[in-house]
Amino acid sequence: MYRISELATQVGLSRTALLYYEKQQLIKGQRLSNGYRVYSDKDLQRIRLIQKLQAGGLTLKECKACLEAKVDRKLLQNRLQKLDEEIAQKQQSRQLLAAMLGEGGLKTWHESLDKLAPDAHLDWLMKQGFSEKEALRLKWLSKDMNEHDQYMADFMKVYELLERWAPGSESETLKAISLLPKQPKTILEIGCGKGLSTRLLAKNTTASITSVDNEQSALESVNDRFKTEGLVARLDTVCASMTELPFDNGSFDLMWAEGSAYIMGVPQALSQWRPLLAKNGILMLSDLVWLSDTPDDAAVEFWQGEYPDIQTVATRLKQMEAAGYEVLEHFTLSHQAWQNYYEPLISRTEELKSEMQGSQALQNISKEIDIYRNYLGQFGYQMFILRKCD
Repeated sequence: MYRISELATQVGLSRTALLYYEKQQLIKGQRLSNGYRVYSDKDLQRIRLIQKLQAGGLTLKECKACLEAKVDRKLLQNRLQKLDEEIAQKQQSRQLLAAMLGEGGLKTWHESLDKLAPDAHLDWLMKQGFSEKEALRLKWLSKDMNEHDQYMADFMKVYELLERWAPGSESETLKAISLLPKQPKTILEIGCGKGLSTRLLAKNTTASITSVDNEQSALESVNDRFKTEGLVARLDTVCASMTELPFDNGSFDLMWAEGSAYIMGVPQALSQWRPLLAKNGILMLSDLVWLSDTPDDAAVEFWQGEYPDIQTVATRLKQMEAAGYEVLEHFTLSHQAWQNYYEPLISRTEELKSEMQGSQALQNISKEIDIYRNYLGQFGYQMFILRKCD
């Protein structure tokens, strides 16, 4: 026989809990002549059985039912289903926490969050210590926070020696310049990169040019190029985010964004950049678009992963008009513009193939090259020349 304090020690429960068990008729104590309450070994074993049943997720009331009658299979099946759901949820929580500590990948999590809350996602990545450019590349390229450093190191190894980082051609940039309704006096170029378009804007207009990029090394390259060609007096370079441009409203006659608006999202760019334009100011931007209403599944799957907001030309035109612009001109970049980008890229990947075996970045770039070779024409780059409506 066990006194209540002895039984409590044996089963790891408090005296109050044992009295509650007795009140619920789960155990039956006896009071001795000396006033002590004692319990039998049967009570001890009954409590241990109850503890095992509770470990399976049963309530005390359900435990009592199991002890007093045949097991209710439907009750247990419901409990099992609920427990499976809880385990799955806990497993997801564990995987996320482990990944955030560097013990796994976050690709799926990034992709789902970027669809549900893209702005909050970007802000969170930057709070984790990524620069804006790294965070944006993380969203569009690796989508894996913990593999990001190696991914980007490999990515930069491929691209660092390439002149172009996106499709384009001098002749088509010049064509867009020629379609401007008037000569601009002040130009804001957003995402100038290595300055290929900056140089053409300087040589074919008399405007003062402000070139923005959030990578200082790119701006230094542009300054060096302009010094060599004697154009630096008309150039001002600003290291800033395209999402937080540090300029007064109405400051520019022309805003130029070749291949950069997709980073922050074209609809957001249309809205956020518009106030910076002077009255009847012009915005030129280019964007990757569907040129076919029925693209192949392989092309759709690839671009939905790399650029989820890819749209048809018709959809972009509607968005532009809804955002307060008049569409003056638009045209599709030629096959040559894509060759200018991809042929050097193909040569570079071939050159690095043996050295970078197993690189995820190189595999992704190679996949993009395959999509280009097999499906170009179903998608393309479109140049849009827009006038701000006042």
